[in-house]
Amino acid sequence: MLSRCDRSEIRATLAPVRATNVRWWLIWMCLAFGLLSCQRAPTGLAAVRARGELRWGGDTQGGEPYVFRDPHNADTLVGFEVDLASAIARELNVRATFVQNDWANLVPSLERGTFDVALNGLEVTPARTGRVRFTRPYYLYRMRLMARAGDRRVRADVNALRGLRVGTLGNSQSHDLLRRNGIEAVLYEGQEEPYVDLERGRTDAVLLDDIIATRYGVVKDSLRVVGDLGDGYYAAAVRPGDEDLGRAIDQALERISRTGELRRIMARWQIDDPRLDTIVRWTDENQAQLLRTTERATFGTPHLALFARGAWVTVRVSAGAMILAIVLGMLLALSREYGPRPIGVLCTSYVEVFRGTPVLLQLYLFYFGLSRYVQLSPMTAAIVGLGLNYAAYEAEVYRAGLQAVPKGQMEAALALGMTRGLALRRVIVPQAFRMALPGVTNDFIALLKDSSLVSVITVVELTKQMTITAVDVRSWLLPGLACAAMYFAMSYPLSRLSRNLEKRLARS
Repeated sequence: MLSRCDRSEIRATLAPVRATNVRWWLIWMCLAFGLLSCQRAPTGLAAVRARGELRWGGDTQGGEPYVFRDPHNADTLVGFEVDLASAIARELNVRATFVQNDWANLVPSLERGTFDVALNGLEVTPARTGRVRFTRPYYLYRMRLMARAGDRRVRADVNALRGLRVGTLGNSQSHDLLRRNGIEAVLYEGQEEPYVDLERGRTDAVLLDDIIATRYGVVKDSLRVVGDLGDGYYAAAVRPGDEDLGRAIDQALERISRTGELRRIMARWQIDDPRLDTIVRWTDENQAQLLRTTERATFGTPHLALFARGAWVTVRVSAGAMILAIVLGMLLALSREYGPRPIGVLCTSYVEVFRGTPVLLQLYLFYFGLSRYVQLSPMTAAIVGLGLNYAAYEAEVYRAGLQAVPKGQMEAALALGMTRGLALRRVIVPQAFRMALPGVTNDFIALLKDSSLVSVITVVELTKQMTITAVDVRSWLLPGLACAAMYFAMSYPLSRLSRNLEKRLARS
């Protein structure tokens, strides 16, 4: 039997051997990883055929007739672009696989490789032409202007729209047309919401593709078609390096166009038009003319001025919402701690409901859901929505502060002859608020960043301004860094204030 000393000597002798073996294993693993990484993964058409699937990106929020859930089977996607993607994949001898993606971010997601091709009403615009490789078009659309039936101010003339609020989709060709002519564009992320706001009188007109106008605008009796302000094309997009995949899709589109399958798909979804003969007879000269690029915009001082305007909107929304949250939050906390039991139960329910549901959903409900009963402007809805949501969190911060005040304080105040209300106002609440103040400051910083969500109800704040600029300059890096710098410039002083308050409270 080995003694303790013998075992120690054996371990000491084997230790260098073990260390050497570990080092050799690490070396071999690094070499193996290097060899594997040197084998370039297939890209473009080769990758599609290797997987046996063509991944195409789209957004089901776009709705009918692009790509949407089958009303009779929620697990099935239908739409004319679903049929088109299947036809293209069949020509490539692969299957089509849909990848859900926000429409506004189709191009950035395509660039990072989330899918192989973007195919969802993607308009051929100069800003996109410089970033992706467009295929030949598969649809020719019109930019259709609609207004309320009794409003004769709106005419089928771009110049006549100046001074009016015109709803459209962000980063669309209609949006570009409005901006170029100095018209106030109200930006939406869905296709039905612009026409709802037009009915309610929140906007003066809507400019969108004729497919969208027919499905969501024309069906409303209170609206009328004013006219068309221009044409545009839908095309599929691939990454610039995937030229072979782009050519293969071009050839597939040409085949299904010449055989009449493309027109049959459009007829099935009631969007066929004699003008589609242009698509069937499409030539290389047509493609070159379509993809001609204009001078590329560069990020500079004019964009920073737009960022400053967006930052001012962010500050206004955040400050207004925080004032509402502070006042309402204190009332909720006092009612829960010192109010009658039924009122306390109601306040508790309020806090749990607003904390337990997404603030984005609450904004949608306040602005669109209640529009039939309460007409709130976008800015008012943003302040009220965020304020009511943050009031639930502030109520918990103040309640903790109230509970931190010793109960003897209230008893002493009552013994001195104060009423309960006077004791709360002069003794309890000042101490509780002082202890809760650092938490309130932190919440204000969080609210400053959460204010970016109000873009879904057409408020163009700092983050929304950044996304618009990123499309213009065909880059997310510089606009993103500038946006982050502005948020930091707004939130850092608040952070310093919060730390100073904590130090002062600690000393006291």
